[in-house]
Amino acid sequence: MTGFGEETRGWILYDGSCGFCSKWVPFWASTLARQGLGFAPLQADWVKERVDLAEEELLQDLRLLLATGELTTGPDVYRHVMRHAWPLWPFYVLSEVPGLSHIFDWSYRTFANHRYAVSRACRLPAEISETSED
Repeated sequence: MTGFGEETRGWILYDGSCGFCSKWVPFWASTLARQGLGFAPLQADWVKERVDLAEEELLQDLRLLLATGELTTGPDVYRHVMRHAWPLWPFYVLSEVPGLSHIFDWSYRTFANHRYAVSRACRLPAEISETSED
């Protein structure tokens, strides 16, 4: 778990078996840290214990687990981060505009459903192998 401490407000939980996700989330570590957010792979034991979902459902989406226990999923995780990072705030506003919000959500879902193919095509190695137990 990265970013665990008293000041941690929550954790971005990503698919560690996805090469893109394993590179993308840590790339934003400093932005996340300024928001009091750490990050960890969804496959981590503490995540599986804390987020009571079947593994297949758990691994479908990027998730934000707040210290309060509130769980945010999918495109709303991006919205949360963008809303709290002033340089990204205009993108947050656009992601909430009627019509554009549907495009934003569709874009997220399309990418999420094809993230392994993107990772393979870009030759991005996964943090956790798909056959790993952790």
